[in-house]
Amino acid sequence: MIEDNFKFALIPTSEILTILPLLVELGSADISEATREARVLEMASQNYECVGLYDDEKLIGICGMWFMTRHYAGKSVEADHVIITAGYQGKGLGKKLMQWVYEYVQSKGCLWVELNTFVHNFPSHKFYYNEGFVSKGYHMVKEF
Repeated sequence: MIEDNFKFALIPTSEILTILPLLVELGSADISEATREARVLEMASQNYECVGLYDDEKLIGICGMWFMTRHYAGKSVEADHVIITAGYQGKGLGKKLMQWVYEYVQSKGCLWVELNTFVHNFPSHKFYYNEGFVSKGYHMVKEF
């Protein structure tokens, strides 16, 4: 199961670009490296934090967290780009990562966690339903 060499830690802003390989694995390979890097640096300057899951010193998982106050939810967090890298999936690490997120955001006064998942990503739907998430609506976008 989960050994002692796995640890969770907030990724300092000065090290935020270490998440780039996991973002590519998650599916942003169609975005240029320069654009992806610029966007992540801009994210880090906003109400954004990212927790890393490490196997010793190797980053093997991430969960971005966008903090905000919503009129319908109060202080909340949007979990974003949650991933456990291939080879580490199916070991209970995703559940442990989310448990860390729940405890951390509650300590910051958050009353609710929300997230988006792509409609075709059925394994993530099952995972989040098992975590107690419920569908409240549709995420819609309009690109320019």
